[in-house]
Amino acid sequence: MKGLFITFEGPDGSGKSTQIKKLADYLELCQIPYILTREPGGTEISDVIRSLILNPAYVGLTDKTEILLYAASRAQHVKQKIKPSLKEGKIVLCDRFIDASIAYQGYGLGAPIEQVKAINHYASEGLEPDRTYLIDISPESARERMQKRAEKEYNEDLDRIEQRKYAYHRRVREGFKAIRSENKQRICFINGDQSQDDVFKIIQEDFIESLKQFSN
Repeated sequence: MKGLFITFEGPDGSGKSTQIKKLADYLELCQIPYILTREPGGTEISDVIRSLILNPAYVGLTDKTEILLYAASRAQHVKQKIKPSLKEGKIVLCDRFIDASIAYQGYGLGAPIEQVKAINHYASEGLEPDRTYLIDISPESARERMQKRAEKEYNEDLDRIEQRKYAYHRRVREGFKAIRSENKQRICFINGDQSQDDVFKIIQEDFIESLKQFSN
C-alpha cells in the first residue's frame, strides 16, 4: 500500500492530540505500519525550534520570526521524517501541519494569508495531507480544558501561544473554518464538544472509508 499522510487540526484544547493517539492505537491493533509525529517538532532539530516558539519567556519574538520558525521546523520534519516514511508505505499521523500555520499565523496574527501559504509551500516541498481531521471547539471551552490539563495532568503553565487572548483564539477558530470551507474534500470537520468516544467513532469510520478509497 502507498503511504498516506493524515493530519489532525483544531484549536488548542480541542482534543486532537487525544484523538490522534486513539487512531494510532487502532492502527497498532490492525498491524498497519504507521508513524505518529507532531508539529512543531518531530525531529531533533525541529524539537529545538519548537522549544523556541512555545517558550513563554520569549515575549519579544516577532510575528515574522514566528512564521519563519514554524516553517523551518516543518522543512526539517518533511525532509527528514514525513517524506521518507511515506516512501516506505507507512501511514503518517501528524498532529498539525500547514493548516495550523494558516490559521494561527495568518488569521490569528493577521499576517498575509498568501505569504504564509507560499512560505510553507516552499518549506514542505509542496506536500499536502491526504486527509485532515479538524476538531472544532470554542476558545472558552478550549481554555478551560487546557487549564485543567496544565494544573492536573502535566503541572505545566500554558505555552506562549496558548496564553494569547480570547480574541486571537477566536480568529484562529474562524481561520480553521475558512480553511475547511476551501478544502471540503480533504477535511473532515468534527464537533469537539462531543465525548472522546463519539469523536473517535466519527474519525474511525471516516478513516476506514478513506483507507478503502486511497487503496484503490
